[in-house]
Amino acid sequence: MTTTPGTNITLRTSNSTRPVLDLLIPEFERSAGHKVTLILDTAKNSHARIKAGERADAAVLLGTSIDELAAMGILDAASRRPFARSTIGMAVLKGAPKPDISTVDAFKRALLNAKSIAHTVHGPSGAYFPGLIERLGIAAQVKPKTVTRPGGYIGVVVTAGEAEIAFQQICELLAVPGLDVLGPIPEEIQYNFDSKAAIFAGSKNPAAARELLSYCARPENAAKFTQAGLGQLKA
Repeated sequence: MTTTPGTNITLRTSNSTRPVLDLLIPEFERSAGHKVTLILDTAKNSHARIKAGERADAAVLLGTSIDELAAMGILDAASRRPFARSTIGMAVLKGAPKPDISTVDAFKRALLNAKSIAHTVHGPSGAYFPGLIERLGIAAQVKPKTVTRPGGYIGVVVTAGEAEIAFQQICELLAVPGLDVLGPIPEEIQYNFDSKAAIFAGSKNPAAARELLSYCARPENAAKFTQAGLGQLKA
């Protein structure tokens, strides 16, 4: 369905999907003639704010959040579609020594040898970190060395010299200039975050929002997802 150009589409999302949306939206705006306004917050806060009554035309959030909001009738359940897969990695200051994190034992050594490790509190990767070090049996040694922030791109803590290693989703690490991404954490302890997109049940511009989500899902845009450190998910 073709819409009349000039519609302003509001899109709620979190920091993990912002990098790819920053690549996708300018071309969509040029081709469709619409304007897209991003409403950004941490994944946890975005979910809570929507449940508390805040709205938009569309949302791109963790799949579990989208499903819950659809079950509540806040999002149009029929409009849900897979969006992206994000994985966790680690990064150091550009030019700094790069510890090996390719195996679980190497990953543990990297954490034990680091002077400090930064992670978020409210972001999904940051919420995963405390349980992970407990499971690996190194919480007592590592927890005192952690540097936390509520949310946002934790890599800025490393570039500011306040921590040695950043632990976050790779897409968020890549968004911070001045970092060297070490790679993903080992598959045995990896946690994939799958996001979905959906339209708000009360959207004032559902046709334009659907046009935006369809554009993002085009196969030819897969390279932009890769560039942003994500994997494009197909319906």
